[in-house]
Amino acid sequence: MTAGLRTTGLFARSGNRKSNLTAGLSIDKAAAAPIDEVLTKLETTPAGLSEREAELRLARYGENEIAHEKPPHWSLQLLLAFKNTFIFLLALLALVSYLTDDLRAAIVISLMVLISGLLRFGQEYRSKQAAEKLKAMVQMTATVTRRRVSAGGFETIGHPPASNGHPREEIVLQKLVPGDIVHLAAGDMIPADVRLLASKELFISQAALTGESLPVEKLSEASLPGQAAGMMKKAGLLTLFEKPNIALMGTNVVSGTAIAVVVATGQNTQFGSIALNVLGKRVLTNFDRGVNSVSWLLIRFVLVMAPLVFVINGLSKGDWREAFFFAVAVAVGLTPEMLPMIVTANLARGAVEMSRRKVIIKNLNAIQNLGAMDVLCTDKTGTLTMDKVVLEKHLDINGATCDEVLLYGYLNSFYQTGLKNLLDIAVLEHAGLKHRLDLDKNYRQIDEIPFDFIRRRMSVVVERGRTDRTLICKGAVEETLAICSRAKLNGETTALSETLRNRAKEMTRRLNEEGFRVIAVAIKSVEKEDYPYSVGNETAMTLIGFFAFLDPPRDSAAEAIETLNARGVEVKVLTGDNEIVAQKICREVGLNVKAVALGSDLEEQNDAELEETAVRTTVFAKLSPVQKSRVIQALKRRGHTVGFLGDGINDAPALREADVGVSVDTAVDIAKESASVILLEKSLLVLERGIITGRRTFANTVKYIKMGASSNFGNVFSVLGASAILPFLPMIPLQLLVQNLLYDLSQTAIPFDRVDDEYLKMPRKWEVSDIGRFMLFIGPISSIFDYTTFALMWFVFSANTEGRQSLFQTGWFIEGLLSQTLIVHMIRTEKIPFVQSTASLPLMLLTISIMLVGMYVPFSPFAQDLGMERLPPIYFAYLLATLFAYCCLTQLVKVFYIRKFGKWL
Repeated sequence: MTAGLRTTGLFARSGNRKSNLTAGLSIDKAAAAPIDEVLTKLETTPAGLSEREAELRLARYGENEIAHEKPPHWSLQLLLAFKNTFIFLLALLALVSYLTDDLRAAIVISLMVLISGLLRFGQEYRSKQAAEKLKAMVQMTATVTRRRVSAGGFETIGHPPASNGHPREEIVLQKLVPGDIVHLAAGDMIPADVRLLASKELFISQAALTGESLPVEKLSEASLPGQAAGMMKKAGLLTLFEKPNIALMGTNVVSGTAIAVVVATGQNTQFGSIALNVLGKRVLTNFDRGVNSVSWLLIRFVLVMAPLVFVINGLSKGDWREAFFFAVAVAVGLTPEMLPMIVTANLARGAVEMSRRKVIIKNLNAIQNLGAMDVLCTDKTGTLTMDKVVLEKHLDINGATCDEVLLYGYLNSFYQTGLKNLLDIAVLEHAGLKHRLDLDKNYRQIDEIPFDFIRRRMSVVVERGRTDRTLICKGAVEETLAICSRAKLNGETTALSETLRNRAKEMTRRLNEEGFRVIAVAIKSVEKEDYPYSVGNETAMTLIGFFAFLDPPRDSAAEAIETLNARGVEVKVLTGDNEIVAQKICREVGLNVKAVALGSDLEEQNDAELEETAVRTTVFAKLSPVQKSRVIQALKRRGHTVGFLGDGINDAPALREADVGVSVDTAVDIAKESASVILLEKSLLVLERGIITGRRTFANTVKYIKMGASSNFGNVFSVLGASAILPFLPMIPLQLLVQNLLYDLSQTAIPFDRVDDEYLKMPRKWEVSDIGRFMLFIGPISSIFDYTTFALMWFVFSANTEGRQSLFQTGWFIEGLLSQTLIVHMIRTEKIPFVQSTASLPLMLLTISIMLVGMYVPFSPFAQDLGMERLPPIYFAYLLATLFAYCCLTQLVKVFYIRKFGKWL
């Protein structure tokens, strides 16, 4: 399987048969053919397709979707609901009962199988439908050139023109067709398999397909100088991933820009063909592994105990046939067949509840990790701040307001075609400059050197009056100062001396301390002969001044951080910004900064040293994307469950690395694709509500597991003891099966139960060892009162002969059912049940109903068929005393357990 493959989020459905058609040109052939030939074979032009032609191709080729774990037809889902080890075991026991002529037992066991499967189907069907609706709320788009044709057949331009003079528009990714002309920029996912027509400093990350973390440069044929052109002729010797003039679906743009033509869409892409082979291969979470380990523990329990019960009853009573049926019933009773349904119902309910709280879960299993998260790493912008950047100052090197800085900075932001960040948007809000400069008449863009996270700057080349060409660079202060040799001071250009450099750095530091984010602006005249321009031209620049931006703290940030800390989640800031601004914002929102580390510091540390740094540090500044990912890896190695909240291109590696990748619906494509959780509102308070829902989901799942495990463990002691000392079976197989069926039904409302606020305060992780300890402490309590019931029925009611065994069995049936059902309320909370903590109404009503039904059974018309008889009224007085004593002892053991081990659930 290809390393790092992801098949969810970006793609909505599979199975569209129309997508099996091809456009008559493979991506391999497109790589080897000249651009004109590619366009001819795809029957398109650099101006793109018309809307009508796009519609026809969409009907012909199908939507641009690839296979993923889409919900199958309901009938297949129904069959899959019965695909479970516990169900298989019960079905086998039902078959054995039928073949051995125990028809009633076979019917009851089959009924249990049917109920468990149908309930699971109902929950999974609802959850999958809900998940698809939630995913549809997070749409991705592609930027295309489409020709507009008027009613008279003439082309019209109805949108802002692209650089080739034709309109650009955003379309839903699924509507992309072969022949479409797409525009790519930093942060974009490659929306299909494409052939590059033009590119500029284009670097693509192919990690999703190849596992290679380093981005690779891609070049259109027009961009290839000398040696590279020769390599292009030998492209047939290269693998598909190495071919420089194509980009494949599933990869993403790290930096640079490009124009490309779509060659293949949907399942005809390379990504689509790979995805078909990995459907259903989801990586197991810690919670999944925990549930599986408990499941197999209980199955091994069944495989050991059932034969043991069979042998003991056969030897002590001599009726091997009856002993066999009783052993089968015991095996059924020890099987937690409702576990898959409970887990599914919890996750489904959690996902729907989160959607109401503006949290979209792309992968249901992310809910578990969200509840377990104890460290949240987040970017600064938009989470701690308002995400509304304002350009407050434009200054020269002396700190005086300078309109020339604003002019050149505006030209840079206006003409750059890559991803416009919040800083660019803030600059462009000075809209009056566009008209004052008369850009359309006086200026035109000649070239662009896109931003990347190594240089931390970007440049455009503009021409004024078709004569003078100026390279305008805007970027991080240190990185921009490094390429400057001169400075503009009081209208004069002078050498950038060390004194002036220090003056610039000092001014930047003061602005940073005031909370301003500062970037530098530099210019340089360039010659026409140097075209096309590249990073090599960013030398000997003239520094003209600085922009100072203000992004005020978010009003809710302080409250959110305080709440997260109270919930046991430590917040760490991972930012590409400088440390002075980051610390200022942290102080303003009440985030206690224990230590600060810079990206340059991390580069010199090995993994062990980085782990120490990651644990003790609160603010990490000037980080590259790879460094963010390394910090998260270090925290995970220290045993933390790590969440990461980000929305930028540079956040994608960290989002993939985190246990819980969280992004927002306004994020760049690659960030949304990499995340498992999407926030509809970029706020830590929204995320905190999601964390609580995750913990509630986890709690209700653990409740069922601990209830079932401890109850089954206690029943084993009761059954083994009764089998050894009684001259008859303590309960006939049919009674045991009916009791188990009723008990299982009482558990189905657990996903709707409340969870104590105290439990929700801290992160919760799966601990398999705790299950065994819980069983040993709580399980035997029920056995104590089973034996007191045995003594009651034997000595008080004289049910001590085979002739009166039905009275004995009826007495234990009711006590066993009521005590098991009552224990639900004892285990669900660490408090005193019914007094300090009350179950939800559905759970309360269902457990009371089951207890009433259990007491009614011996008095019902079918009591005789079940081998039961009416109990004397005094029995119920003893029963009430037994249940009260049972609750009191359980509460005492609970208090002791919590004091000794510090936890309950």
